Amino acid sequence: MFIQTEQTPNPSTLKFLPGRVVMEKGTMDFATAEAAGPSPLAKRLFAVEGVERVFFGSDFVTVTKSADRDWQVLKPSILGGIMEHYTSGDPVIADAAEAHAAAADDDEVVAQIKELLDTRVRPAVAQDGGDIVFQDFRDGVVYLHMQGSCSGCPSSTATLKMGIENLLKHYVPEVVEVQAAQ
Repeated sequence: MFIQTEQTPNPSTLKFLPGRVVMEKGTMDFATAEAAGPSPLAKRLFAVEGVERVFFGSDFVTVTKSADRDWQVLKPSILGGIMEHYTSGDPVIADAAEAHAAAADDDEVVAQIKELLDTRVRPAVAQDGGDIVFQDFRDGVVYLHMQGSCSGCPSSTATLKMGIENLLKHYVPEVVEVQAAQ
């Protein structure tokens, strides 16, 4: 198995491409080792000392390291963990019901926002090893959650304000602002 790695705009985050499907549908973000419960792969990666966050995309795994760690030391252990996972035959997510909450019906404006995010924004940020997920829409403000390499990335505020906010305001007149959800 050959696993490629790519730099991301966030220097604390690397994107790992195992050459296989990681998530059949959607994405998963594990901000802590405790949150990795439903995922054998995430648990394996959090076992590597210095791993702070794990994110799964369709065909990639994004890992964020602690500031005091060096990629030259961590990278071989992370590559080994990914390789071990895929040779073990374990699923990426053991309990899909535990991992994904049921989605509620959206009104027309929210559906339009989500459609724009899914078709225009998410594919672009996925190339950098991240994801931007819709959280809420209240009083003209769209709240988005940054995941993967986008979480904590120095350029994420610019991406939100100059890129996504302008796009959404252009296509959805009800949108007046975009903010990062906490």
